[in-house]
Amino acid sequence: MNPLDLNDVRDFVAENIGAFHNRRLERLQSLQLRQILKRKNPYLFRAKNIDTSQALVRELLDAHLSSQEETIFGQFLEELAVFVCQRVYGGRKSTAEGIDLEFEKDGVYYIVAVKSGPNWGNSSQIARMKNNFKQARRRLRQNRQMGNVVAVNGCCYGKDNKPDKGDYLKLCGQRFWEFISGNDRLYLEIIEPLGHQAEERNAAFRREYARIVNLFTMDFGAEFCTEGLIDWEKLVRFNSAL
Repeated sequence: MNPLDLNDVRDFVAENIGAFHNRRLERLQSLQLRQILKRKNPYLFRAKNIDTSQALVRELLDAHLSSQEETIFGQFLEELAVFVCQRVYGGRKSTAEGIDLEFEKDGVYYIVAVKSGPNWGNSSQIARMKNNFKQARRRLRQNRQMGNVVAVNGCCYGKDNKPDKGDYLKLCGQRFWEFISGNDRLYLEIIEPLGHQAEERNAAFRREYARIVNLFTMDFGAEFCTEGLIDWEKLVRFNSAL
């Protein structure tokens, strides 16, 4: 085990957080109104009594972007976790399907699937993860004559006060960051560098968001409004008709 230098973590975040902001902006710029309208539930918007084009466009964008941002930022946190573990325990990115990180600690070999938060999957997704753990264990024991191989579902935020799931451990938030770094305060210490250039980056994002809202509002009004009111029947036909 090597002690973690927090300056290395700060440098890594400063060098890589820009990629998150860039991907976030690129996803926004690539959106097309009709594609989003086909994916979202028009009945939900009607039930929420949305009655203006701009309000509906904002709901569409916010719902879509929230899901996209969680995925993009989750990828960044996974990269940060691998970087930290590499520095401390010589961890490495795994080549096994569904496994993000492998490393040895105190005579135990760990295989880790990194997720953003604790409520990341349904029963079939969890079953797939457990099968990936099973396959990775088998491969390691065949190829390297490994003894004790422990599977871990690491979650970058949140809590789970019953980490032992039988087939694997579920370590969330503070437990996870301490597990890969040996530092029980790392979950707190990474929050400050994540704000690197956030104000400038978000100002650019807000300008582009405003532009997209205005363009989409005009397009929606031209295609799905009648006499200035949302034509819900026309919208539902576009979304769901044969």
